[in-house]
Amino acid sequence: MEKYINIIKKSYSGYWNYLKHELISINHWDNFFYGLIIISLVVWLLEIIFPWRKNQSIFRKDFWLDTFYMFFNFFLLNLIVLIALSNTVAELFNDGLKTIGLSVSSFQLFDVDDLPKWLGLFIFFIVSDFVQWNTHRLLHRVPFLWNFHKVHHSVKEMGFAAHLRYHWMEPVVYKSLLYIPIAIIGGFDAQDVAIVFFFSIVIGHLNHANLGWDYGFLKYIFNNPKMHIWHHAKELPKHARYGVNYGLTLSLWDYIFKTNYIPHNGKDIELGFKDDEQFPKDFINQEFYPLNKK
Repeated sequence: MEKYINIIKKSYSGYWNYLKHELISINHWDNFFYGLIIISLVVWLLEIIFPWRKNQSIFRKDFWLDTFYMFFNFFLLNLIVLIALSNTVAELFNDGLKTIGLSVSSFQLFDVDDLPKWLGLFIFFIVSDFVQWNTHRLLHRVPFLWNFHKVHHSVKEMGFAAHLRYHWMEPVVYKSLLYIPIAIIGGFDAQDVAIVFFFSIVIGHLNHANLGWDYGFLKYIFNNPKMHIWHHAKELPKHARYGVNYGLTLSLWDYIFKTNYIPHNGKDIELGFKDDEQFPKDFINQEFYPLNKK
């Protein structure tokens, strides 16, 4: 037990030192704190210059709530729970394997160091996006998980910051289901993986932005605002009562598995979910909603 307590302590102190370094040091390109700010400002500027819903305010409904969610979920949540939890669970998993004479490396299909860097990152991106697409489907299909995911779907006006409005339980589910597939692929350099993360943030921000873009023929590969708005539609088609357009970065999976749905221009459709009028409007009550839900 002492071993795991020490892991938790080191996780907290390590992430706190990392966060301080991110805030103070601006001389490295993979700075997630300032990277998130720059991406957010650029996409917000695009919303202002090319608004899809022209009557939507620049400071739309829940703009400040979503901005708080964005920084809380991207940074503070890691400090509060995720880093310690993920490190402890990973160690428990590794210790469990050791009891039967195995290790994570026993399951590795290949070592990314043996591949060209671009190919290793491409495989990492494809595998992680596909696992997350499936995880996203679970969030809609499993009632227990859907109560957590409702926080994200409580958005009533789309804007870039809505991308990171989600309950703290979601990354726990995503990271848990991602751990084994990524471990099987092999190890990755943190700076290289940052390229994938930044790209995903850009696409995610654009998906939720007040922009009427679909990227032409690339819409069949990348998720886009005109596609993703239908994922947030309050009225779902009868054939897809759990949801549509589950793609995070890639739309490819939705087209392959027939979960794509763009019946017409969705610029002015109502967003949300059934009975969302009863859903809490503030951060604290939204976080406790799944626990209070009967």
